[in-house]
Amino acid sequence: MPAPHSGRTRIRPGASRPCSLVVCRGCCCGDARKNPGTDHAGQLRRLREAAAASGGRLAVRTSDCLGPCGQANVVVVQPSTEGRRRGARAAWVGWALDDDCLDDILAWVEAGGPGVAAPPDTLALQMIDAPKR
Repeated sequence: MPAPHSGRTRIRPGASRPCSLVVCRGCCCGDARKNPGTDHAGQLRRLREAAAASGGRLAVRTSDCLGPCGQANVVVVQPSTEGRRRGARAAWVGWALDDDCLDDILAWVEAGGPGVAAPPDTLALQMIDAPKR
C-alpha cells in the first residue's frame, strides 16, 4: 500500500525543480483588514490553478509570516534548477495585491523565472529585499 500523500510535491534526486511561489499568508498578508480591496482567497486559488495547469513547471505553497509586513502581500519567486545553475536567488515581490501583479508573476514564471528570464518592468518595481536574519 502506498504511503499517504502529504500534499507536498516530491522531487526525485537529480530531477529538475520547477519555479515555485511561496505566498505569505501570515499576520498581515492575506488579511482583509489590512488590504480590504484584495480578494486574498481568490489570488491564492488563481495561483494554485495556474500551478495545476502548468504540467509541473510551477509549484505553489503558502507560508506563515515571511517578515516584510509593510509590503504585504508578499510572494517569493524561487528559481528553478536551471535558474539556480545560472546563479539566481529567490526574488521577493511586495504589494502583490491585484490581478496585474499576478499576471506579471505568472508570465515571468512561464518565461523561466529568476535566472532564466528578466522580470516584467512593472514587477521589477515591486521587488523588495529579503528580510535580514
